[in-house]
Amino acid sequence: MKLGNSFFHARKKSGLTQEDVAQELGVSRQTISKWETDETLPDIRQSKRMALLYNVSLDDLIEFDADVREIEQVIEQTSEETQSKIDWTAVWGKKYPILLQYQSEVNIPNYEVRLTEMLEELKKEYRYTELDAFLVLKDILAKIWKQA
Repeated sequence: MKLGNSFFHARKKSGLTQEDVAQELGVSRQTISKWETDETLPDIRQSKRMALLYNVSLDDLIEFDADVREIEQVIEQTSEETQSKIDWTAVWGKKYPILLQYQSEVNIPNYEVRLTEMLEELKKEYRYTELDAFLVLKDILAKIWKQA
C-alpha cells in the first residue's frame, strides 16, 4: 500500500475530513489531499501530529491497513462468551484444510503428552495460568514458523 493511501484510510477510519485534519495541523485542505495522493509528503513533525490525531502510532500510520485494523477491533470487541461459541477449527479449516483432516493422520495422543508437559513446565517455572502458558507456547510456535 502506498503511503498516501495509508494516510487516507487512517483519516477515514478516524471519521475526520480533510478540512478537519488541515485545521488541526495548520495546513490547507489541498495539502492533505496532496499527501493522500502521494504528490507530496508531510514532514516528520506533521506525520507525528497526524498519527496522534488518528490515534495510531507513527509506524501504524505509515503502514496503515484498514482491513487489519478492522479485524483487530472486532477481536477486541468480541466477548469471551461469543468467542467460546465459535468453532475456530472449522473457521480456520476453511482457509487451511489440514486442520479438518489431520486428526485421522496424526498420532494426537503422542503430541498431547509432550505439549502438556511443556504447558506444565511453563506453569510451574513461571507461575503462568493455564491460558497464559498456552498463549506463550502458541507464540513460541509462531516464532518457529516465521523463522522456518
